[in-house]
Amino acid sequence: MKLPLVPPGRWWPAAALGAAAFALLTALIALRHGAPYPFDESLHRWSAAHRPPVAVTLARGITATGSGPTPYLCAAAAGLVAGRGVRGRLLAAVATTGFLLLAQGVRLAVMYPLARPRPPAVDWATHASGYSFPSGHATTSALTAGLLAWAAWRAAAPAVTRICWCLLAAWAVTVGLTRVYLGVHWFTDVVGGWLLAATCLTVTSALLGRFHREGRPGRPHTPHGPGGRRIDDHRLQFRSRKGSLA
Repeated sequence: MKLPLVPPGRWWPAAALGAAAFALLTALIALRHGAPYPFDESLHRWSAAHRPPVAVTLARGITATGSGPTPYLCAAAAGLVAGRGVRGRLLAAVATTGFLLLAQGVRLAVMYPLARPRPPAVDWATHASGYSFPSGHATTSALTAGLLAWAAWRAAAPAVTRICWCLLAAWAVTVGLTRVYLGVHWFTDVVGGWLLAATCLTVTSALLGRFHREGRPGRPHTPHGPGGRRIDDHRLQFRSRKGSLA
């Protein structure tokens, strides 16, 4: 038994809220011409002052999982797990990988016009390139976590699904925070990445959710009897004829 699917109509308010929050944060950063907020600078200074070698090594290892081939391999794996049949699995893997690429395109479309500078390079504890907002690692890891969470919902038992969701959320949050800790992003860059990922995931869920619910448009309605058992068409015809004879 799977966890209940959220009705498609309920995804739209979440998508609208995420999009509005992301647009507001983007506008606030643009109004300051990319300058960091005081809490951005405070978190940056704290991170630069608290970097024991072990913590930096661990942070670098975690942050590496949020970029490069790893997220795309995970996205393809999510499709392979969630699909049904050989053809369905292959199509789902292509779709999940394509979704991740498309979302990256949206991120780049925001990043380059805004062109927010990164924190001072002297404080970096890892390599980074490009502009700062929104964080690519935060966006990518959150998107990948969402895809893997969907695959877990499709394939795993409810108890296992809940555990997977918690672990995936913790991973995505940790990847985002390592970007701040390693000095290559402002905290608002990471929040922007999370909001963008949430918007992409909820919009996609709202658009595609109707194909995963019972009674979707164009699907013949199958009556159910007591206890949720299906009533076959020939049984319905038999009862109809019996009623007419009576």
